[in-house]
Amino acid sequence: MQNATYIIAKSKQITEGKMRMSASGLLLFLLCAMLTHLVKLAFAQRDPYVLHYCSNTGNVSSNSAYRKNVNTLLSSLSSNSQIDFGFYNFSTGENSDRVNAIALCKADLTPTNCRSCVNMSALELLLLCPNQKEGIMWYMNCTVRYSNNSIFGVMQFKPVRHLYNSVNVTDPIGTFNKVRETLLDRLRSEAAASTSTLRKFATGKTSSPYYNIYALLQCTPDLNQQECSDCLNQSIAEVPTCCGPALGVRVLTPSCNLRYESNHFYGSTLEASPPSSSTLPLPAEGKGSNSSRTIIIVVAAVVSAVLIVCICTCIYLRMRKQRKKVEMDEINSSAESLQFDFSTIRVATDNFSDVNKLGQGGFGTVYKGKFPNGQEIAVKRLSRSSEQGDQEFKNEILLVAKLRHRNLVRLLGFCFEGNERLLVYEFMPNASLDHFIFGTITFFQVACMFQHTWIYIFICIYICPITPYICLIECVDPSKRLHLDWTIRYKIIVGIARGLQYLHEDSQFRIIHRDLKTSNVLLDEKMNPKISDFGMARLFTLDQTQANTRRIVGTYGYMAPEYAMHGHFSVKSDVFSYGVLVLEMVCGRKNNYFQNGENMENLLSHAWKNWREGTASNLIDSTLRVGSMTEIMRCIHIGLLCVQENVAERPTMASVLLMLTSYSMALSIPSRPAFLMQSIVESDMSSDRSFQASENEASMTDPYPR
Repeated sequence: MQNATYIIAKSKQITEGKMRMSASGLLLFLLCAMLTHLVKLAFAQRDPYVLHYCSNTGNVSSNSAYRKNVNTLLSSLSSNSQIDFGFYNFSTGENSDRVNAIALCKADLTPTNCRSCVNMSALELLLLCPNQKEGIMWYMNCTVRYSNNSIFGVMQFKPVRHLYNSVNVTDPIGTFNKVRETLLDRLRSEAAASTSTLRKFATGKTSSPYYNIYALLQCTPDLNQQECSDCLNQSIAEVPTCCGPALGVRVLTPSCNLRYESNHFYGSTLEASPPSSSTLPLPAEGKGSNSSRTIIIVVAAVVSAVLIVCICTCIYLRMRKQRKKVEMDEINSSAESLQFDFSTIRVATDNFSDVNKLGQGGFGTVYKGKFPNGQEIAVKRLSRSSEQGDQEFKNEILLVAKLRHRNLVRLLGFCFEGNERLLVYEFMPNASLDHFIFGTITFFQVACMFQHTWIYIFICIYICPITPYICLIECVDPSKRLHLDWTIRYKIIVGIARGLQYLHEDSQFRIIHRDLKTSNVLLDEKMNPKISDFGMARLFTLDQTQANTRRIVGTYGYMAPEYAMHGHFSVKSDVFSYGVLVLEMVCGRKNNYFQNGENMENLLSHAWKNWREGTASNLIDSTLRVGSMTEIMRCIHIGLLCVQENVAERPTMASVLLMLTSYSMALSIPSRPAFLMQSIVESDMSSDRSFQASENEASMTDPYPR
């Protein structure tokens, strides 16, 4: 109320300073201030929503006596003093219109937070189950339930819901399971044996070789010892079948709940004994409800249409802010279970030794590491001068941790300590695809392969004073491409398509990579492709298909022209990059400019020219001595379809995958590809802008002015 008093006092000062302000304007100001304060109070303690259940056993009309009883009962839950003890049950109505309700708060919740949680749960339950006879709302810290059946003192296990941590146990699973089962069984007995009629719960902690395990088991206190024990016993039995090796699990039922985590998630107030009472206190009269209705009537009579719009806008913005806060809390909670100690990573990488350096990208350097248990890892150490902020870092953690696909690199964890920010990935023994397709070798290494090594050494010794870098000049090493026969290349092409389709269509969120290239495709020990480097990926909601950006990130040669020139990107931007990658794999050369007679060409223009002239076979890598000519020519065709200049004509990744796996599907005739560099130069000349393009090995991670 101090905030409300301050606002009113402030409004009085304004009226004294501006005597010409109309009475209606002052009234509007006061109403806005009061409503904003009420909204703030309503949402200040809102708990994150988890799950809900609406029974399909029977529906009722919105104006029926039963539904009115439901609305009355749930609206009055938080105004009853009984909720101070964390448990509430009440009934209203007669015969077939009788409604029974139960509310249970997490055992460590304060009365204020319990009331807030129950209030929000009840309100959302009314919205989510508008016509059902039964409903349950599971929030993070409370449960609200109503039914037309008798539920007080009745153990009910179904419906049962499961939630589990996306991070799995990495130490011996048998040992972890045994320690966990021992702890849960002990807490089951303690919770069931509780003599309190107000709270029936138990908490405890134990340790496995690599993890701490914290657990909380709780029943509604209206159950007797045997009923509570049976309910929790069934919940414990659900854990191995539903959630396997998950590091954290929640089992939610109408009469009991179970939760264990690797972090301490319950408060110290659980150590305090609950109030001793043999009977439940009677509910208080719902005076707050009547006051709220009076306020609503007054506001509805006075507020104009313009003010209603303002109120709705305020509520919407507040709820959106709260949702973002909840999402960030979830990110932080998930991140805690993925976090490594910096000293552990430093030891694993031998203090980030250059010997363990695997490569360097736009945001930092990648090192190979090894844990004491023998597990090999790849550590991405973000550059301190990188413009990637804390939010981008957390987004990449959340993004990669949520993804589960055989053609995507797996995130093992991260480190966020001081100025150091590290990402820990599974190690890929065969490095990246570009090491095989575009592998290089120095002139000195070439000479060492032949018998005239002494001649080359002599040249290096006597020529070096004039041209000291001649011994270090590199050239393409065709022998590395020999490791990739057509069978392996085709498997890689299909695998990348599957990974992109998952990102675009099958994952929980639509994700656009924006920097797909050969160096961002890693190969495991069986040469299976895994797409990596999501540092520049943009998270999409499911109904979005494109977006604009002023920050251009990616690699020239792979970037779609509409993205490089105008900042427009969509799933078709990744399709363009995929098409370039397919042509590079078939041709065995980069999408660089090269001299072809008197003309300068890049890979796309060269492929298009040969396609139109009917000489597409000239594009095939000379090291591909064995392979299906039909598959190879079909891949060239698909690659040209993906790099078409018209964005709408490019296929989706789902269509591309169907083209690759179904030979009965006819392919359309490709139109002119996007010759990116030529288009950019022409556009810059016409608009008199300066533009500097990097080669296709270098990633653009900084914004440029447009």
